[in-house]
Formats: sequence, C-alpha cells, structure tokens
Amino acid sequence: MPVSVEPTSAEPMPAEPASDEPASDEPAPAEPAPAKRVSVDPGRSGVTAGAEVLRPHAENAFAAELAALAAQDDRPRPTRWKLSPWAVATYLLGGTLPDGTVITPKYVGPRRIVEVAVTTLATDRALLLLGVPGTAKTWVSEHLAAAVSGDSTLLVQGTAGTPEEAIRYGWNYARLLAHGPSRDALVPSPVMRAMAEGMTARVEELTRIPADVQDTLITILSEKTLPIPELGQEVQAVRGFNLIATANDRDRGVNDLSSALRRRFNTVVLPLPESAEAEVEIVSRRVDQIGRSLDLPSAPDGAHEIRRVVTVFRELRDGLTSDGRTKVKSPSGTLSTAEAISVVTNGLALAAHFGDGVLRPGDVAAGILGAVVRDPAADRVVWQEYLETVVRERDGWKDFYRACREVSV
Repeated sequence: MPVSVEPTSAEPMPAEPASDEPASDEPAPAEPAPAKRVSVDPGRSGVTAGAEVLRPHAENAFAAELAALAAQDDRPRPTRWKLSPWAVATYLLGGTLPDGTVITPKYVGPRRIVEVAVTTLATDRALLLLGVPGTAKTWVSEHLAAAVSGDSTLLVQGTAGTPEEAIRYGWNYARLLAHGPSRDALVPSPVMRAMAEGMTARVEELTRIPADVQDTLITILSEKTLPIPELGQEVQAVRGFNLIATANDRDRGVNDLSSALRRRFNTVVLPLPESAEAEVEIVSRRVDQIGRSLDLPSAPDGAHEIRRVVTVFRELRDGLTSDGRTKVKSPSGTLSTAEAISVVTNGLALAAHFGDGVLRPGDVAAGILGAVVRDPAADRVVWQEYLETVVRERDGWKDFYRACREVSV
C-alpha cells in the first residue's frame, strides 16, 4: 500500500551572494536575494543571533534570477518542474532575457553537456555527473536541483560510513521502543522525501558509499518504489522525482559502481576547461564571488596572477608547456580548477590582510606549492624541475620564480 511522506525540512536561509558587475552599456542583472537573518540560541549552537548565512543555497542566492526566468518562461514544463528545460539550461549557462534581465553563468563549458543533463532529468533515468575532482560536479548538481525543484537541500553526502538509512529511511528510536514500528516513528531520508514530493534528490560522491548501500538505489531507480517491510507498506515515487549523483573518476572513491546500478543512470562526463581562457574566466568569476561573500577587497591587478596560476596548473596537469615545446612531469595531485580558485582566494586574503591589497606572486606561491607537492618526495622533484626548466626561463616571470623559490626552499 503506498504511503505518503510529509516533509520535515526547515525554510532555507538566503544570504547576499556575489555577482559580477555588468558593463555600463549592458542591462543590469537581476538583483540577488538579500541575506536573511535568523535568531539562534547562542548557548546551544554557538551561532550569534542575527548572523548571516556564510554560503546560501543556490535557490536562495539566485532567487531573483530564478524568479525572472519563471516569469518569462512560456515553454512546456515537465510535471512539478519550476522551469522548462530550456530555462534550466539558460539558468546554468547564462543569457539575457527579453526584458533585459541578465542571467549570470553558473557553469562555463559545452552547452550540449548541460542540455543532455537537463534532458535526462526530464525522463525517468537518473543522472550521474562523472569527472575528475574540481570539474564542478557538486556545483552543477546543486544548481540543477535548484532550477528544477526549487530546493537543492534533499542531499545525501556519500562517505565510507554512509549507512543504508541515509538513502532509505531511519527510525525515531524513542517512539519505536514505546509504540513499535509505526508511521510516526519513521524518519524519511532525503531520497524518500523527494520520491513522495516529486522533487530532485542529490547523492554526492556515490562511489565513496559502500557497495551494499549503493545497491539500495537499484529498486528506487528501476521500480520507482521504496518498500517499507516493517510496516507492510511502500513509497511510490510521484511524477517529478529524479536523482542526481556525482562520482569521481580519478581516485574512484572507495567502491566502484555495480553494473546493475550504473545501468540505472545516464552518465554525463564533466570535462576540465578546454582552454586557458575559459579556465581563467571560471577562476576569476568564482574568486570574485567568494571574495565578496568574505568581504575581501578586489585585487586591482589580480588578473595577471590568476592567469599565471592557471597556466602553471594546466602545464603540470597536461605534462606539456602551453607553447607545446617542452614536456614536463606531472605531480600526483589533480591540480583542478577548484584548487586554482582556492589558491587565488587564499592569495587575495593574504594581500588584503598582510599586504597592500594588490595580488602579487608572493601571495599565491605558497598555495601553489601546497597544491602541487602532495607527495613530499616525488612531487617536490617535479616542482623543482618545473621551476628551473620552465618558470625560470619564461619572460616576465622572474618575480614569480623568486617567490616560488623562496617558499620552496
């Protein structure tokens, strides 16, 4: 007998996000939702009353853009979708609406990848976002859920210790012991709630979840049903339900997916940025957003250092210099775009708090060293060789070379 599950989520708490300043001759983008202040008992949580949320959920950070898209979206929408597939793709890739509202890009990459991902969610097949670390799998997953369902919080975080209850359901043991198995004693998982409400659930790092727990998803994805044998009942997914999972194809997590489970997914591989220009754009945009959220001043000449960080990461990652003339050894780390963002953001903080506010080579050198040298023995040799054979001989990089040498000694 089907059973409905009542949601138990609290209202999300938005905060003022960062957005790029539009050019003077362009239409102004939709204003992001203002930060919402909440009253929390400091004695119980350690959070000061009235504190702003550090990282708002996507549906709150970009609420104005989502509302603008919904207002002008006259295309067919799948059942329980907040936007049409076209509008979801526009939300992720950016664009300008007929009324002049600018939608900022959330993902910089091939349009077809986003279109395939969105189309998959409009069918009865689940979506698996696959890629090396730092290819924005989690970021894309969150924004897809926000645009499709208006709620990105139905999330299961995969780890080696993720139990079966995190995907199926758990129990309120006080009620279970007092009254036995009952509907009131059942605690629905995010996946169960998404099934009952026709929403999008998310499972992060699927390959880190133990194999037997992974396989809990097989019945859910194939039969669209979650049995509750203790009650002799089941939860049947209503229209609108789907699931987005992410997985790392570099270190392969803890457990590979079984062939039975992999068949239930449509796999979309998120690649690394194709060009240095695209990666510089991604890093610059995210550093600006993060910097504003942390109240860091923008670096006037930061673009030059961002390009150098991206160049170093790409050359070591590819094993070849940008001009194609010199082969270099690659370190053990991934040197992803996400790590480049972290290096530059940390450098910006150093420049703001301990420098003159201008992002310089010395501000990013230590971060680059930490990202490159993960294996103290092998990676240090790779880094030293790269410094002496590539960086030292490159025109205009003498200051960068000296800063890197200083922190590498």
